[in-house]
Amino acid sequence: MKKILFVMNNLSSGGAEKSLSSLLSSIDYSKFEVDLLLFRDDGIYFQNLPEKIKILQAPENYKYFDMSFKTAVVNNIKRGRLNLIVARIKASVIFKLEKNRARCEQRAWKYIGPTFNALENEYDVAIGYLEKTSIYYVVDYVNAKKKIGWIHTHYTNSGMDPKFDKLYFDKLDKLIAVSKECANSLRNTFNDFQDKVQVIHNIVSPNTIRFLSNIEATHKNKLLTGTNKIVTVGRLAHEKGIDLAIESCSILVETGYEINWKIIGYGTDEELLKFNKIIEQRNLIGKFELIGVKTNPYPFIKNSDIYVQPSRYEGKSIAIEEAKILAKPIVITNFSSASDHIDHKENGLIAEMSPKSLAQAIKLIIDNAELKNKLMNNLSKNNFGTESEIEKFYNLCLEN
Repeated sequence: MKKILFVMNNLSSGGAEKSLSSLLSSIDYSKFEVDLLLFRDDGIYFQNLPEKIKILQAPENYKYFDMSFKTAVVNNIKRGRLNLIVARIKASVIFKLEKNRARCEQRAWKYIGPTFNALENEYDVAIGYLEKTSIYYVVDYVNAKKKIGWIHTHYTNSGMDPKFDKLYFDKLDKLIAVSKECANSLRNTFNDFQDKVQVIHNIVSPNTIRFLSNIEATHKNKLLTGTNKIVTVGRLAHEKGIDLAIESCSILVETGYEINWKIIGYGTDEELLKFNKIIEQRNLIGKFELIGVKTNPYPFIKNSDIYVQPSRYEGKSIAIEEAKILAKPIVITNFSSASDHIDHKENGLIAEMSPKSLAQAIKLIIDNAELKNKLMNNLSKNNFGTESEIEKFYNLCLEN
């Protein structure tokens, strides 16, 4: 029986986290023994992990980089751990001064990583299931016959430093991308890794999604009402384009459309404050609402009239695939992997990356019933399930 380790930051509400949850639920545990190391053992997908997975404790010192600076310093003064205090100070300087959040995590690893100890266990396969920290940990601190890095983003647009990553990617046996476009991005960035890059799509089960979409929302999670109900699923991060969605909604409302637009996804207190302020300034209260993370977002998507993904960039968006399974008219922006998701005017619309173009595409679906029905009918004829991708995973783990 092959022994496999997965390393992941946490199992919160992101697409990569949902992807790992689906993969772990699909594995045949008569063939594989699976350990899972999470830097934080929390998140909405944590409670749904298969019982046969062994959860490993996070590196002991990680917590000092995941708490307030003051608390971390005070705790380590009491413990007499000067090295940890110095590492936390240096990492904090990077957190504060580095404006590029992707490179921030890369640069901070220089100080966070050396505070960890190597895992004692030996594995047949070790997988860093998310770019940056998860992969760096596998390379530096895991003893495994085969090491694999999973890349869930379009690398060219990610903002990451390829010179830093090349040092780690050189030591991996395989780099897994979640779409053809993402694989091309890796190959174009890292010429030496043409044969190392492989595509394994996120596992999506239409039957599961349709079943969950029929579960009624509780009184705390009331479904959308009114006309022109729009749903977007995504974190309140810059790359998800929530600001574009707000401005697009403003244009629609100003031109006389009744809009009820809900954003499902996690946001920090700072992000919530920023976007709610813009919503208030645009007089969109009651028309555009941030409703937070939903363990089951599918009733909201099913109840919507249009699904919109206003992202600046995506790898392979699970949310878009799920909206396709539920046969919703879809509007997305023309991020680099857009054509991997939507066939323009056949199963959705691809708008320019601007509020005006986004609003125009939404208007087109609202005003053109024939087009709307065409998109929905085309979607309903397709099976977007990717359960068979598990066989690629098995081959990846079993091949020499």
